Amino acid sequence: MAWLHAWLGLLFGGLLYFMFITGTLGYLDTEIDRWMRPELPAARYPLAPEPALLQAQTFLQTHAGDARRWTITLPIDRNEPYLRVSWRGAPAAAFAAASGTAYLDPDSGQQIATRATAGGQTLYQMHWRLHYLPARVSEWIVGSATLAMLIALVTGVIVHRKIFADFFTFRPGKGQRSWLDAHNLASVVTLPFQLMITYSGLIFVMFSVMPLVASAWYGAGRSGQEAFLGEVFAPLAPSHAAGRPAALVPLDKVLEDARASWGSAPVAMLEIQDPHDAHARIQVVGDFAAGPLRATNILAYDGVSGERLAQRLAWQSAPKAFRDLMLGLHEGLFAPPVLRALYVLSGLLGAAMIATGMVLWTSKRRQRGERHAGLWLVERLNVAIVIGLPVAIAAYFWVNRLLPVAMAQRAAWEVHSLFLAWLLMFVWAALRPPPRAWKEQALLAAALFAGLPLLNALTSARHLARALAENDTAMAGFDLAALATGALFAAIAWAVARRPPLSG
Repeated sequence: MAWLHAWLGLLFGGLLYFMFITGTLGYLDTEIDRWMRPELPAARYPLAPEPALLQAQTFLQTHAGDARRWTITLPIDRNEPYLRVSWRGAPAAAFAAASGTAYLDPDSGQQIATRATAGGQTLYQMHWRLHYLPARVSEWIVGSATLAMLIALVTGVIVHRKIFADFFTFRPGKGQRSWLDAHNLASVVTLPFQLMITYSGLIFVMFSVMPLVASAWYGAGRSGQEAFLGEVFAPLAPSHAAGRPAALVPLDKVLEDARASWGSAPVAMLEIQDPHDAHARIQVVGDFAAGPLRATNILAYDGVSGERLAQRLAWQSAPKAFRDLMLGLHEGLFAPPVLRALYVLSGLLGAAMIATGMVLWTSKRRQRGERHAGLWLVERLNVAIVIGLPVAIAAYFWVNRLLPVAMAQRAAWEVHSLFLAWLLMFVWAALRPPPRAWKEQALLAAALFAGLPLLNALTSARHLARALAENDTAMAGFDLAALATGALFAAIAWAVARRPPLSG
């Protein structure tokens, strides 16, 4: 068990660390999105849906009248704090794009001009999409790493028989013993969270990593897979465009019927298919974040008459409810501020658990006097992964404010800059002795994160003092978190200077 635990950590540790860091940032994606779009005002929610819906429909009819699909997201909570519209399938002449997204002022209906940015949602999606890889490839890689993590957790519990004693044991300044204590402490404190997040992560990719379950009943190949997914995720009141123009029913009429049906439950989103066609369809979607069950009620309407055609309840069956519960717990969208803070803390401790395990592997071998190419490689990879990734993420935030606002492909280049900065950290770690690389990259991370509030003050009107004065919690929280992160990396650099982490 000890052998299996150690080698799974070595083989998958770097990828799992990347997944934990970017996944943990996903619990703060809304706040990161706001900081990376400083043009947005402080959020106001919940708002009365009727006037906001009227403004959204007017905007879409004016700017995306020929689109095949409209989506209107209403500001109801922290997860969706702004009135936002999107459209797909419009010709190039309409609003200068075939598809797009706009934030709207809920009072005037005017678009709020914001910079193009990849934002916090892209960081969150990295932890399972791995960004540059095809979806099927990334799902298999992430699924394999998640399974390895689950095995590592179980074997870790078996290996550490004194698991509860380890909870109260930490001996600083003891070299390898200190790294083992830190690894055990981070593991034990967050063990329930790690088991939940890992098992639910496997549930996310179950259709990719366990395809033979469906094939046994629906047949192999593409047709069997489509039949299975069509039954599990059956479309609600499907239709095809008739090719005959027709006026769209006023959306407030549909909203009134949905609210009468749901009572106090909020309406989160409206999706309109073929909005000016005789076969238009409207779906009214409830709040997915109302509770840990990642499912909601959905109503389907005829887009011309406003007649209700079908409904889908959040609860459909016990097996699907279990899957929805696992997904909801994994994403944590329902979490209020205190629970969200615990999600973030647990995610960071999970990353610390992985990082200390990676360092412990090299520390043990250094203490035994080993000298070989594998150890040389892992020591330098540890520096570039554990410290280099946060440096790259800090660079991502800096680039958001330094690139020209009107730059073409701006959002894509923000992400490219993150990975280019991370590549530079790998080169740096390869060229410097590990103790110096740890210290230097930690100091760089400290400077970059601590400098973000100053950068914000120089490049926007939403500086920390103003955000605090106006109770703008998203902007102020980001700047304060950046200062705290900078202080953490400064402390790491100071600790490394006193006692290099790889010296045993």
